[in-house]
Amino acid sequence: MKGKRKVMKEKIDVFEYASHILKKLQKGVLITTKVNDKVNSMTISWGQLGIEWNKPLFTAFIRTGRFTHQMFETNQEFTVNIPMDENVGKILGYCGTQSGKDHDKIKDLGLTLVESDNINVPGIKELPLTLECKIVYSQLQNQESIPEDFKSKFYPQDKGTDFPGSNKDYHTMFMGEIVGAYIII
Repeated sequence: MKGKRKVMKEKIDVFEYASHILKKLQKGVLITTKVNDKVNSMTISWGQLGIEWNKPLFTAFIRTGRFTHQMFETNQEFTVNIPMDENVGKILGYCGTQSGKDHDKIKDLGLTLVESDNINVPGIKELPLTLECKIVYSQLQNQESIPEDFKSKFYPQDKGTDFPGSNKDYHTMFMGEIVGAYIII
């Protein structure tokens, strides 16, 4: 691990970058949290950017069986780490298939942690567009409200919690108020 260090940051208006954020989200971004000294990043491709309660929000959907979900229950802060180029496939692949319960993904990938301005969870220099978020609301999906074709495709009951793709675990929606947005340079 290259360790945590201070670097330069260019503050941004998150909504001026909305198109970029949403395009990258479709391909995968990292969501990072921290409990005690353990930093964990997970690849996500389900999320939303918007406004509610007159606040800018990033909403992440995390399966209940994921290690990241456990960490969110302890620490109500996270960063969203968004690539500025296409050279992060190895990072996204590893963080999307390995559990932070069993692996130190930051160390394994040699990622550079960057101290955040407003929360205790670091950003990641290799995915420099960073949203600092504080969870203001969370809710487990109501499985009765999900269409049957979505359930069979995204929540197959024959796939266990440890399966890295679609499995039987439903998602919790975590709405994070964006309290900082910048590009690490």
